[in-house]
Amino acid sequence: MLLCVLVVHGQNKHERYIQQLPGTRLQFSMEAIPGGEFMMGSKGDAPADEKPAHRTQISPFWMSTFEVTWDLFEPFVYKDFEVANATEEKIDPKVDAVTRPTKPYLDMTFGMGKQGHPALAMTHYNAIQFCKWLYMRTGEFYRLPTEAEWEYACRAGSVSDYHFGDDATNLEDYGWYSENSDGETSAVGKKKPNAWGLFDMLGNVAEWTYDQYQEDYYQQFDSQIAENPISEPTALYPHSVRGGSFESKANELRSAARMASDPIWKQLDPQIPKSNWWFPEAPFVGMRLVRPVLKPSHEQIMAYYDKAPIKDF
Repeated sequence: MLLCVLVVHGQNKHERYIQQLPGTRLQFSMEAIPGGEFMMGSKGDAPADEKPAHRTQISPFWMSTFEVTWDLFEPFVYKDFEVANATEEKIDPKVDAVTRPTKPYLDMTFGMGKQGHPALAMTHYNAIQFCKWLYMRTGEFYRLPTEAEWEYACRAGSVSDYHFGDDATNLEDYGWYSENSDGETSAVGKKKPNAWGLFDMLGNVAEWTYDQYQEDYYQQFDSQIAENPISEPTALYPHSVRGGSFESKANELRSAARMASDPIWKQLDPQIPKSNWWFPEAPFVGMRLVRPVLKPSHEQIMAYYDKAPIKDF
């Protein structure tokens, strides 16, 4: 297995680090995920959208240790929260210029808890704009994982149904799901991590990937190696969501299990047009960050962040 080593901002090699947001008390940790090859998808008796299982090559990257929590997400949503966490008097104009979400018309925690709990119910567009806010704060390219990166990181070298093996009764030790969650999220990091130090990859909240969801997407990779595959998103629905949530059954938490966003997640939104920022019927969706070892140019980064939202009527 090859591991790319690159001199990056604040580091000398590809290793775990803690990202401090300059000018604030905010920080988060990132785990070093080595590059390598794995079998993506499922064989045997599995849903059709997980087939065929195919060899997939992934470049090295970092992934956030935990799902993004309200502690970090709320200062993006509300400027006054950002100011409250500031250690400097003025916010960088570039940071201040980032478009923030419209204020939600209801409590987006849904009474499940805030401190240490995963942020949730943000749209795909919202999640990407949060990454842009982090870029303006840190100068580092944070983004959503591709679907392939997500499964590779979740498996952490495993070939079993779950990253800990095939016995679903052991889920109790690794994730919050329908059998142990009491119907709500829990603070991140309370269960065991996978072999690469990632917590809550299974359950708690499902996690956005960047990819457009296509049921037959894997078909094109039958009998060949997919290299850093990505299904470029061009439509508002559906996007691929991974990991299952506190509402999910055990089978939906398998490493290969796929889920797709749905317009029903915004069915009760009273706004016209419907919000670009929130999914009021999706209190089970959150996000996790990725940073590639090979950093794109500033122009490429901004092209990723600055795609116009598609209106949802």
